[in-house]
Amino acid sequence: MIDRQLGREAGKKRRLLAAVIGLGAGGGLLAITQAYYLTQVIDRLFLGKQELASVAGLLWLLTAIILVRAIVTYLEGVLSFKLAAAIKTGLRQRLVSHLLGLGPVTLAQQPAGELINIAGEGVEQLEAYFAKYLPQLVKAACIPVCILLVVWPLDLTSALLLLVTAPMIPVFMLLIGKLAEKQNRRQWETLNSLSAHFLDVLSGLMTLKLFGRSIEQATIIARVSKEFRDATLNVLKVAFLSALALELVATISTALVAVTVGLRLLYGEIEFSQAFFVLLLAPEYYLPLRLLGTQFHAGMAGKAAAADIFRLLQLSGSQAAGGSAPLPRQQQIALAFRDVYAEYQPGGRQALRGISFTLDAGQHLAIVGPSGAGKSTVAALLLNFITPAAGDIVVNGKLLRGLSSDDWLRQVAFVPQRPHLFQGSVADNIRLAQPDAALAEIIRAAKAAGAHDFIERLPAGYDTLIGEGGQGLSGGECQRLAIARALLQDAPLVILDEAARGLDVHSQAVLDKALARLLTGRTAIIIAHRLSTVRQADKVIVLADGQISEAGTHAELLARPGLYRQLVGASKGGYDV
Repeated sequence: MIDRQLGREAGKKRRLLAAVIGLGAGGGLLAITQAYYLTQVIDRLFLGKQELASVAGLLWLLTAIILVRAIVTYLEGVLSFKLAAAIKTGLRQRLVSHLLGLGPVTLAQQPAGELINIAGEGVEQLEAYFAKYLPQLVKAACIPVCILLVVWPLDLTSALLLLVTAPMIPVFMLLIGKLAEKQNRRQWETLNSLSAHFLDVLSGLMTLKLFGRSIEQATIIARVSKEFRDATLNVLKVAFLSALALELVATISTALVAVTVGLRLLYGEIEFSQAFFVLLLAPEYYLPLRLLGTQFHAGMAGKAAAADIFRLLQLSGSQAAGGSAPLPRQQQIALAFRDVYAEYQPGGRQALRGISFTLDAGQHLAIVGPSGAGKSTVAALLLNFITPAAGDIVVNGKLLRGLSSDDWLRQVAFVPQRPHLFQGSVADNIRLAQPDAALAEIIRAAKAAGAHDFIERLPAGYDTLIGEGGQGLSGGECQRLAIARALLQDAPLVILDEAARGLDVHSQAVLDKALARLLTGRTAIIIAHRLSTVRQADKVIVLADGQISEAGTHAELLARPGLYRQLVGASKGGYDV
């Protein structure tokens, strides 16, 4: 009844867990003690005909026990939620760290909406499991045993009735639990699907509007929402059914004990104090089991969410873990690929098949080729997004796989075609490359990137808030902020997925000047899309089907027949692939 993986998570918080279990068991013992002294008071007052003053001490003791029991119950609840919060925090941190560690290549294969739902709502689902279900499960295992040990020497008949009827409740829970687990799993999967689909629709709303399909998607969301509603109602039906069954069994069992005790009391086979004590303990005996039944569906919901959480934690990515060798700040970077093979999934299609090239410090290498040739894979290898399946990448005479990934990435500036800007100020987005940079340094980088003038025209200048993804800025402006970010980083190696692609002539001219400043004096790998960029490169390699088809300078490649000349000819001198 305890999920093994969730049990291990609870075991990591041994002190809190032990405190919760101890308080729960203590509350059960106090309930037995309270019933005993209440029995003594009533027996002395009503059957013993004693004065109230004679039992004053017992009444004060009983009051103290009730008060202590209330405090214990309160503390148990507080520590239970503290336990749940500690486990949730640790698990969410591990999950986020693991997902970020997988890298963008692996995460791109997972639905974004589903990841958000699991990291947010999924982890929250565990609160009821650890704060309510797990403590109640422990109490359901301990308290009835303690009460049974107390009742057994006092009244064997009642003890046997308790012993025989108690297992009926777990049996009903297990029978209903199979159905509950299935329904909870279906509810959780439907919620995941709804989250993923809704995020997908929001991301692609412009495309849907252009094709007139937004209303259709609204209909689909309504259908999935209805499925989620139905799944939730089915879960509630099972929960109510289980509560009804368990309450019925517990009530009938308590009544059975009460009837047998009452009849034997009537015929003088048992003393009043014993009979009353057993009657007081009977509801306490079944109470933990009944409360466990009310929390059972919460436990099932937590297990359903946990299955996806641990699936993600076990997900292995292709991102290079990196070594431990430090890499101090380098003035220049020289690179070499030695018979490098790469694949995005083990045993999958090879994106690169044995490519080799060298790049001296300060040289610029243009990589061209048709779509799917492996151009972006070269960048992914250098950014540690994936690790080579075979072969070596050498940086200044050292193997890249042996270097500290953090040290290496601090010396690589990457400017993609579509840079991501985060919700925040313009200055904060540029400062991402160097968190402790002063405003003067940010302005200097923005001026070099040709971004200062348009930033000054914004309502609050460098403090202007921009939306997620650069909302409120044009494509060219976003690119210039990305180049300013790279300039601020001042890395010796620049990887450029040509940023000016798809922009108007004026924006391209501004960016070309900014890129020229960025590349000056630095080693650069340029995934080229335009002939003007290729002409300026010191070396050009042409990739085709993951292999180097041709290599040389622009003039050399253009002078001989081959794929490069075909690409240039197909673009009528503009080269755009």
